[in-house]
Amino acid sequence: MRKKFNDTGLCVPGRHYMADTSRKIAQIMQLVEEGEYFTINRPRQFGKTTILSLLAKQLNQRDDYLTLKISFEGTGDAPFADEREFCPALLRIIARSVMFTNPEMAEYFTRESRQISHFEDLSLFISRYVIRTGKHVVMLIDEVDKSSDNRIFLNFLGMLRNKYLLRSEEEDHTFQSVVLAGVHDVKTLKAKIRPDDERKYNSPWNIAVDFTIDLSFSPDEIGGMLGEYSCDKGIHPDIPAIAERLHYYTSGYPYLVSKLCKFTDEQIVPPREDRNWSVADVDEAFVMIIRESYSTTLFDSLIKNLENNRELYDAVLDMVINGRIMAFNISNPVISLGRLYGILSEAGGGECRIHNRIYEQRIYAYIMSKLAMTRYGNIGDMTGPEFFNDDRLDVRLVLQRFQALLKEHASDRDEKFPEREGRLLFLSFLRPIINGRGFEFKEPNVGDERRMDLVITYKSRRYVVELKRWYGPKAHQEGLGQLSDYLDTYTLREGYLLIYDFRKKKEYREEEILFRDKRIFAVWV
Repeated sequence: MRKKFNDTGLCVPGRHYMADTSRKIAQIMQLVEEGEYFTINRPRQFGKTTILSLLAKQLNQRDDYLTLKISFEGTGDAPFADEREFCPALLRIIARSVMFTNPEMAEYFTRESRQISHFEDLSLFISRYVIRTGKHVVMLIDEVDKSSDNRIFLNFLGMLRNKYLLRSEEEDHTFQSVVLAGVHDVKTLKAKIRPDDERKYNSPWNIAVDFTIDLSFSPDEIGGMLGEYSCDKGIHPDIPAIAERLHYYTSGYPYLVSKLCKFTDEQIVPPREDRNWSVADVDEAFVMIIRESYSTTLFDSLIKNLENNRELYDAVLDMVINGRIMAFNISNPVISLGRLYGILSEAGGGECRIHNRIYEQRIYAYIMSKLAMTRYGNIGDMTGPEFFNDDRLDVRLVLQRFQALLKEHASDRDEKFPEREGRLLFLSFLRPIINGRGFEFKEPNVGDERRMDLVITYKSRRYVVELKRWYGPKAHQEGLGQLSDYLDTYTLREGYLLIYDFRKKKEYREEEILFRDKRIFAVWV
């Protein structure tokens, strides 16, 4: 069976190309060896299940360890009715997990489950089992979110907590380590405490140490995966450059890295005789994954989490559309929730940013599609062929037409016309022009909320438009330098500048600017 890049479920070393996570596993192993209890709480499709599987295999290779790896996924609600249901169900779930690898153990747990009906019985069974094996028994529980919102499961964690504390005083025998994996950190989950569904915070897991190991892929780890792929295919790509570009778009989000690689391997490269990868192939894969017509359960979950949390939606809109800069403060419940779902992360300067460029573009496109249904969708019918000439988009004409539109409706703009209104108007003006022919994406500019860079693609060409407010000649020269530097990243010599001038005495004008080795067309509105 040939290997492939996997974008569904568990990654298996013998079947899938995988980043080298050995350093991460070694760090987790150290926590287990130290007897720590902890939760691996990371966003959806962030490699949690794969990490647990690799951890279990490494532990089971040691004679002094025994691993019990289970999941409550697919068990239904019956085991959580009360402790008389939960306690025997737990042992049956363990039996089912080892049915094919250790039938004797499966039979033992199934038989013992008939004798267990209370947490007291379960606690005693765990103590006796650990003594009986003479090994360090480790319990791994995957997909914990479903069960950890339940009073009975929290009681189970409370029992484990009590045994952990007694073990520290040498008054009990229990698991060497318990590892929970899910999106949420159990310490902060709400629990169903009363039948009337009243909720309150509960922390039965305050013995758990913080899990700070970075599960995202570094460029080096991505490069290791690409190296294995290249050897199999007999190709010689520039692995460091490609790995850097993959990381640039994904910030190391495991699923997104695999998805871009999968697009490149299965759709972009096959039509060519030369199967060697290039950075341009990764760029094309990025274009494919951010298309609004393309959807995955991960992107569905991304939008659902925004729609279900209005404060988070508003904060993200402010960042993506208005360029607002916020300090990353994990004590802020909105920022904490955004990080929990993998939407927000901390930039190097301590600012809050959208986790990755793919998410930023998907969010941007979604918000703009919603705004198109409001008053921003009725600012002109600019969809004619005059904007296109063979394989080129006439960005100069786009800016001139937008300038004419704002000039025509200048009387409708009061003195408090905010900068964000101008940005939204241009974005709404632009979308129907390029819809179906190309696409535009917004580059994040963490640390400079006064500017917004748009990259427009049409066929094989790219155009960079910077939106900026007028702050005077000095700031204007700095802005030209920023745009020039950004054009260098795309090896472009021509750029466009849309300047919003909010002074009372202003002039609608345009200018051809030669700056360094660049030609920049600027329009003032």
